[in-house]
Amino acid sequence: MIYGDSYIKSMVIILKIYPECIPCLLARVHYEAELSTDDMELQHKAIQAGVQWLCGEYRHNAPLTYISTGVHRSAYDILGNDPYITKKKMSNEIALKFLPAIQKIVESDSEGAFRRSIIASIIGNSFDFGVLGFEPEARFEDYFMEVFEKGLDVDDIDDMVGLLDEVLYLTDNCGEIVFDGLVLDQIKRLGGRTTLVVKGAPILTDATLEDANDTGVSRKADRVLTTGSNAVGVNMDEAPYDLVEALHSSSLIISKGMANYESLSEYDFNPIAYLLRAKCEPIAKSLGVKKGWNVAKLCL
Repeated sequence: MIYGDSYIKSMVIILKIYPECIPCLLARVHYEAELSTDDMELQHKAIQAGVQWLCGEYRHNAPLTYISTGVHRSAYDILGNDPYITKKKMSNEIALKFLPAIQKIVESDSEGAFRRSIIASIIGNSFDFGVLGFEPEARFEDYFMEVFEKGLDVDDIDDMVGLLDEVLYLTDNCGEIVFDGLVLDQIKRLGGRTTLVVKGAPILTDATLEDANDTGVSRKADRVLTTGSNAVGVNMDEAPYDLVEALHSSSLIISKGMANYESLSEYDFNPIAYLLRAKCEPIAKSLGVKKGWNVAKLCL
């Protein structure tokens, strides 16, 4: 993978692939193959395609998102559809169902509403059907209140408030994007403008323009852009010019989720606020946190 010199990362540790990423990646390919078809032969072909690409490209110093993008694209080429389409719609519906109650919680304290909206959006980062064993429809309300009352394990939110003039907001999962809308509301309330960025095409459970429109979140932003492709995270080689320009000119980039963190660690954009739940050891280790921590980390 070749990056332009202006994008080479210099300040954040570049996140390379870890050995434990491989079984996790292939388990997810297996999961999406099962979601996509009952045809066992087709499932085998999709997994084989992912494995073959991995065998050809795997190296210990490869960027994690480069490997994961190639493996998933190879499987998708065989499956010929969006394996997660039903799950994504369900995730949006669940989030919209709970949105009025969560919005009331966020807006119950006007002085702390920005922080509350970010906590809600990070809790929304749990909406990931690709994580083994995760069922967002089960006891979400209890889970939300439990995590909300605990707060964040890493909290740099106060330092973000003065950077909200022109915010570029990189979304992650469906469902989660509904709660991202609460953050957009608060940025607007504080006088900032927002550019919402969604995937250019379906990959995993990531939100696309269709999801942003269907959930109404696109109407909360001043501008909506896409990443230009279905790469995991953001691949600058495939990004539209408008997105490249916006990344360079924003007063703050808000990056939701692990994949965006993985990919942006390749480039020298700043300041960046990483909002995520550290769902695996490699990500937790690179951030200097514990697995399962909820993180709002500002990198200047």
